[in-house]
Amino acid sequence: MTDKSDLPPFPSNPHLAELNPDKLYHIGYSTDDDLKQLFGDVKFVCMGGSTTRMANFAALVQKSLADVPGVRDAQSPCPPENISRSDRYVMYKIGPVLSVNHGMGFSSVSILLHEIIKLLYYAGCDDPVIIRIGTSGGIGIAPGTVVVTKQPFNAEIQPHHNVIVAGKVAQRESYMDEKTRKDIIACGQRLDDVSVVAGNTMSTDDFYEGQGRLDGAVCKTDLATKMAFLEQAKDKGIVNIEMECVVMGALCHTSRVRCACVCVTLLNRLNGDQVNMTKEQHDRYQAHPQQVVIAYMRSVLTGEANGDEPSAKKSRL
Repeated sequence: MTDKSDLPPFPSNPHLAELNPDKLYHIGYSTDDDLKQLFGDVKFVCMGGSTTRMANFAALVQKSLADVPGVRDAQSPCPPENISRSDRYVMYKIGPVLSVNHGMGFSSVSILLHEIIKLLYYAGCDDPVIIRIGTSGGIGIAPGTVVVTKQPFNAEIQPHHNVIVAGKVAQRESYMDEKTRKDIIACGQRLDDVSVVAGNTMSTDDFYEGQGRLDGAVCKTDLATKMAFLEQAKDKGIVNIEMECVVMGALCHTSRVRCACVCVTLLNRLNGDQVNMTKEQHDRYQAHPQQVVIAYMRSVLTGEANGDEPSAKKSRL
C-alpha cells in the first residue's frame, strides 16, 4: 500500500488527501498498491495514440537502450508486457521508461494524464518528464519533419486550453518545458536523415471540421475560409496541427510536471487535406520522433547531455 504520509502537498488538488484509497480507474491501479515499489524509478512517460505504436515503441526502447544502466538492469529476453490492469489503455515499463497509449483527442488524453500524473506523484518519482510522441499535419513544412512544440495553441488560435468545470469554462495556461524541448532538439539534430525543428502547435478536438478540413462527412466551410484559417495559424508561428498537445501542456503545467510534444508531420495542409502515402513511407516517418526521443532519453540516462551548451541552460516552469 502506498504511504501518503511522507509525500509533499499535492500541487493542484487538495481533495486527494481525503481519498483512501485513490483508485486510478482507467489504468487499474490504486494507492492500495505499493506504487513506489512498482513505479518509483520512472523518469520518462512516453505517450502516443495507438496501442500498437506504443507496444512497438516499448520493444524499441528495450532494444535501443539495452546497454544503459537502469534499462539494462530491467532487461528480459521476452518482449515488454502490458502491465495495465484495464482494457482502456496499454502500459509497458522498461526500467525508468513507461510507454502508454493515450487514445485520440482531448477527452482520452485528459483521462489518462490525470491518472498518470497521480501515479507519478504517489510513486514519488524524481522530476519525471511526460513526452507525447505522435503524428500531425504540417503547415508550410515538408512531410516527415519532426516538430518539437514551443507553444501549444487551441483551435481558436489562442495559447491556452479551455475546459468546462462544473458547467463553467475555465481557461488554463498551456506550456511545454523549455529546457526539455531544447535538449530534445539538440539530440535529434545529431541524428542522420531526421529533420527536427521547433515550432508552435495547434491542438483541436476534432480531426475534420476542427482542423478546417473539407473532406469530412459534414462540411460547412469553403476553401477560401480554410486557407485563411491556416494562414492565420502560420502567422502565429504554428507549424503543425494535432489533437492532444494543448491539453497535455495545461494539465502538466498546472500539476508542475515537465512535458514535451514531439510529432512528425505526415502532410503539408496548405497543399490538401488527405494523407496520401505508402505504408512504408508512413512507417518511416512515424519512426522519426521515436528515434529522437530515444536519443534524448539516452543522453539523460547516461549523463551525455551537455548542460554547458546555450541550448541546455536551465529553464523550468
